[in-house]
Amino acid sequence: MTASPSPSVLDLAPVIPVVVVEDLVDAVPLARALVAGGLPAIEVTLRTPVALDAIRAIADGVPDAVVGVGTVISPGQVSDALAAGARFLVSPGWTDVLLESMRASGAPFLPGVSTTSEVVALLERGVREMKFFPAEAAGGAAYLKALAGPLPQARFCPTGGVGPANAPEYLALPNVACVGGSWMLPADAIASHDWDRVEALARQAAGLGSAQV
Repeated sequence: MTASPSPSVLDLAPVIPVVVVEDLVDAVPLARALVAGGLPAIEVTLRTPVALDAIRAIADGVPDAVVGVGTVISPGQVSDALAAGARFLVSPGWTDVLLESMRASGAPFLPGVSTTSEVVALLERGVREMKFFPAEAAGGAAYLKALAGPLPQARFCPTGGVGPANAPEYLALPNVACVGGSWMLPADAIASHDWDRVEALARQAAGLGSAQV
């Protein structure tokens, strides 16, 4: 039995924004801009002290957002993120302990992989949806294309080095459901609170999916 929900978080939009929230006051307007631009699934990474508070603020203040948590590497982070309102879990890699914690949470999860053996190991454990990370450094679209033949049952969200220039190449692959990235969140736009620009960039990213149909 797989851990994937129906519908899958991978199918909500062609791009999952990977968000690093430095200032808590940015969390809600940033999420509103992404949702308005057509990117409802938002991965808030656990890389800053305010990350859990940001997840809580988005969950409470942006009902149309499907807020998730990224950079999950321990069972404690799983429980903390869910308590804050996270609706899906993303890890850069996985162990059996972490995998079982994510599975037991009942939330959709994307364990990170970068090798064929890791993919096979997850398929053996009933997991079919995965994060491919770090995508470009681990072989990029060519690597995932090579996996599609022998392992067609695996679906991926490549993240790491993915941007508007190479996202279409990934999205054209049969085993790629969406990509993760942060290019729609340029640092200068966040610093100046230019949420209209973030929304415009999010809308462009959301449009990448229609080009692959």
